[in-house]
Amino acid sequence: MTVLVAGHAVDDLYQGAVPAVVPFLVAERSYSYLAAAGITVAATLLSSVVQPLFGVLTDRRPMPWLVPVGMMVAGVGIGLCGLSDSYVVTWLAIALSGLGVAAYHPEAARLARRVARDGHVGMSWFALGGNAGFALGPVLVTPVLAIGGLSASPLLMIPALIGGFLTLAALRGVRGVDAVVARSGRDDWRQFGRLTVVVIARSMVTFGLGTFLAIWVSQRVGGFIAGSVALVVLFGVGALGTLLGGVLAERWGRIRVVRTSYVLGIPAVAGIALVPGPAVYVFVALTALTLYVPFSLHTTLGQDYLPNRLGTASGVTLGLAVSVGGLASPAIGAFASAVSLQWALLALLVLPLVAWVAARGLAEPVRCAL
Repeated sequence: MTVLVAGHAVDDLYQGAVPAVVPFLVAERSYSYLAAAGITVAATLLSSVVQPLFGVLTDRRPMPWLVPVGMMVAGVGIGLCGLSDSYVVTWLAIALSGLGVAAYHPEAARLARRVARDGHVGMSWFALGGNAGFALGPVLVTPVLAIGGLSASPLLMIPALIGGFLTLAALRGVRGVDAVVARSGRDDWRQFGRLTVVVIARSMVTFGLGTFLAIWVSQRVGGFIAGSVALVVLFGVGALGTLLGGVLAERWGRIRVVRTSYVLGIPAVAGIALVPGPAVYVFVALTALTLYVPFSLHTTLGQDYLPNRLGTASGVTLGLAVSVGGLASPAIGAFASAVSLQWALLALLVLPLVAWVAARGLAEPVRCAL
């Protein structure tokens, strides 16, 4: 599990690396805003669409080798993105990274659930690894490219190559990892569909805040540092919330925790848009808890709703539904430009409301034995 958590961090580091690479592409190559947006879409769109397909493939035949290979491909793509002045080549390199991310998640989530012995806390640690890696992406990218420029981008491959080889070595020690696991129970697509609505709504509000929170707080409180602190609070408290979700689920049940989180998220998001001054940080922290406490529970619920298609369930809950939020960010930005950023943020409270309404129709599934 330690290797899987660390590997998840390394893999998702390359998702977080994309928005950090874009400013350097704009600065060195004079990309337009449209071209810059296209780079982000290359990673987000391809990963979100292809990830469920990898899930279907791993349901038919377990492919544990996709875990280290996907991780290394994600790193190689980011490493190659700075070597050519051609926009097409750069776009394809970023898309290759997104393909690696897509290949990694379904099989890694299946293995993590198995190694965690069906425990919620273990899966919370696995989810925490991904969240931490995403947040660390800019921490790795910014100093490397600031010092060496885009020509130094191959150095960004190093964590993926090291992590891939360590993961490969760890997988060799897992007995029967290639065996098809016997499962029982019927796939409940109706419940899984409701859960997908919940995850999409959560993803949209999370990406919306991640994109515009720093700008809003810097205006509200004053200064670039104030906005950066808001993001640190959002992702830092969110990481704690990810772990807390598994603990609460063991005691109170997943469905109750999910419903309670999203109903509390409605006033929390409203507070970000309405509360003046430094008190906004309190509501940023509350919002982080309400959005991240259910995060790992989505994956285990999806796997239990589709006990015969664990890869598909993981691909959707960790891939398609999550990445859709990134595609919605431009719409939120357009609304902010047309009205105001405050109203755009205030409108986000509709999304936890949608998640709560959808979650009210969820039932606790029978947990499958892995």
